[in-house]
Amino acid sequence: MKLNLLLLSFFWIGMGTALCQNINTRQQELETQRLRLNKEIKQINDLLFSNKSTRKNIIVEVENLQVKLNVREELIKVTNSQVNLLTRKININERNISSHEKELGFLKEDYAKMIKNSYAGKSFQSRLMFLFSSKDFFQAYKRIQYLKQYTQYRRKQGIIIGEKTQLLQQLNNVLIQERQKQVTLISQNKEVQEKLKKERISQQSLIISLKKKERNLSLQISKKEKLARTIDKEIDRLIREAIAASNKSDVGGGGKEFFKLTPEAKLISANFEANRGRLPWPLEKGVVVQGFGRQKHPVVKTTTIQSNGVTIATTPSSNVRAVFEGEVMSILTFKGSNPSVLIRHGNYITVYKNLGELYVKKGDKVKSKQVIGEVFTNQQTGKTEVQFSIFNNIKVLNPSGWIYQM
Repeated sequence: MKLNLLLLSFFWIGMGTALCQNINTRQQELETQRLRLNKEIKQINDLLFSNKSTRKNIIVEVENLQVKLNVREELIKVTNSQVNLLTRKININERNISSHEKELGFLKEDYAKMIKNSYAGKSFQSRLMFLFSSKDFFQAYKRIQYLKQYTQYRRKQGIIIGEKTQLLQQLNNVLIQERQKQVTLISQNKEVQEKLKKERISQQSLIISLKKKERNLSLQISKKEKLARTIDKEIDRLIREAIAASNKSDVGGGGKEFFKLTPEAKLISANFEANRGRLPWPLEKGVVVQGFGRQKHPVVKTTTIQSNGVTIATTPSSNVRAVFEGEVMSILTFKGSNPSVLIRHGNYITVYKNLGELYVKKGDKVKSKQVIGEVFTNQQTGKTEVQFSIFNNIKVLNPSGWIYQM
């Protein structure tokens, strides 16, 4: 019966150790996410909410609040996952401690019996009698070896009991730390939830004040969308023209929608692709305020907008940087908008929109992180934003999969 219990105890300890290792790995991943999200919230506060007195536009206020709300909601989800994992780990450790305690109980019980039996025949005379009662020399030798092994086994059992006792103390200490961490995470999550609640109320009050102007807002958004689509069409035209120009040469294989690549261009393309997920940000510091793809407008929920890239908010006078080595393919200047720079990296193109100052021209070779211009700041709204896009030939890509931790 004791043997079965001990085997079952070893099984649960082994299972618990493996599960704890998996939980620890996932916990580290979640902690990395949590720290990143907290850093992002700090950046949002620094970049979007540091100068409340200079903010003039309620729409901008609502949009900025939505950015912060999205990150806070993600932070709450991550922290909840951490708390759930910690609960699982605490339960596993509690089972491990229980198994170790049972095992230690059996060891102590056996050790006590061993000591009792040892004391019963401890006298020197008893040992001599045990040896001298041997039938022959060989039996006497075996009995001497038995006494030695018995002494060694007893000493070993004492060491194991000491080690088990120490291990139990360590496990209990870990359990106390985990419970404290769990309490801290729950407390932090409550704090974030309270902030989220207040910010939602603040946003709702701003949205209510804009309700009367919803029709005008929808018209403004439609006008902006129309301009954005016109610019996107112009970018598509410029890329197609560059593809057509590359196909006039005899180098490599191309087509109407693909660049013909020289050996050098092929190498740049391969290097660009190899750096997927590791490319630097086009700004030294910034926060994504609008994601890629089709999405509801943060203020007028009935209106849908299309984004062929990401919009990054930053501080006034910030420099815009090339995310990879390449050649300036085109500078797009369009009535009613600020200049855009298109940089070619083999069969990849990166686009940087809404620049106030330009430091490059068409045909310039640029290096990774080289400053190509300065972001434009809208004096009416206070916004300092750059729109960033990536294309593979004529296909638009989601930059968040290419830029490091975007």
